[in-house]
Amino acid sequence: MIFWTTFRLMKKMQVFQPSLPPDHPTIPREKVGVLLINLGTPDATDFWSIRRYLKEFLSDRRVIDINPVFWKLLLNLVILNVRPSIAGKAYKEIWVEETDESPLRLHTRNQSEFLQAMMDKNGENLVIDWAMRYGNPSIASKLEMMRSEGCRRILLLALYPQYSATTTATAYDKAFEALSKMRWQPSVRTAPAYPDDDTYIKALAESVKSHIAKLDWKPDLLLTSFHGLPKRYLTAGDPYHCHCMLTSRLLREELDWPADKVRVAFQSRFGREEWLKPYIQNVVEELPKAGIKNVAIISPGFVSDCVETLEEVAIGLRDTFYESGGEKFTFIPCLNSEFEGLKVLEHQILREVNGWFPNLSNRTG
Repeated sequence: MIFWTTFRLMKKMQVFQPSLPPDHPTIPREKVGVLLINLGTPDATDFWSIRRYLKEFLSDRRVIDINPVFWKLLLNLVILNVRPSIAGKAYKEIWVEETDESPLRLHTRNQSEFLQAMMDKNGENLVIDWAMRYGNPSIASKLEMMRSEGCRRILLLALYPQYSATTTATAYDKAFEALSKMRWQPSVRTAPAYPDDDTYIKALAESVKSHIAKLDWKPDLLLTSFHGLPKRYLTAGDPYHCHCMLTSRLLREELDWPADKVRVAFQSRFGREEWLKPYIQNVVEELPKAGIKNVAIISPGFVSDCVETLEEVAIGLRDTFYESGGEKFTFIPCLNSEFEGLKVLEHQILREVNGWFPNLSNRTG
């Protein structure tokens, strides 16, 4: 009885479905999209490409929030005339010549493509794409592309395990800026940071163990290096420092190492203002004097290797460590597009789109 009632109801619905006029634009099949968002990268290593990228990045009020008039003068008259040449040399050290792009762009694209393949294999009707907060491809262009392809629901996933207004928030700000200009907006969700996510912590621990297993020596210390921020951002309420400390502690516990075997430090300080401490440059210089001469460094806050990890840490800090009397140094790569790293991102996606796809509920644990 229930079957026939349902059948008749469905027939009536078919009868009363409105038909589109002949000149009506084609409406694509409704889909769910996922947009991976990373920081950004210059298009090339020449002065003007670097300058264009730095101008967009350093003009973001979420990143630099000092007096805007003073900063605009300093940025345009001094920094953008000096910094591109310095940054260009760093990018040339790590540029991927085969594909003529930065490692960050390469890894982010690979993450998107591999995740798409994983979702397709599992029968998930998800469209995975990627964008950069600064530079290309822009968030606005990718959101418009996804909307035009029928993505009526979109998950925004900022690729920062630890939340900061300077990273996660500004990525989502830019997305909503683009959405504000759309006549027909898709429904949108923003994925939260995941500093204590079990899948993430286990993936980090596995990367440490597998990397060290390949060495013919054992590190005296594991340094977890996170990108720094001005200290006043912490006092203003940014949870980033707490998230970094949490991730480092959970990683140590997962490794089952004693407290003195893992330390936190902060890199990439810019300007004269006090930033989060300890500064990793100072830490690396002092370690050999304290008898710690065999060191491993991992950068858990970076989902993909980039100029900050490959040039600043793997090359720059290595040289500093050896010049200070260190003997053994190794850098543990980011999760990049390794399988364990992809599983971390897949876990975030499936958890956040649950409800949009009820059948995914058994795969989000």
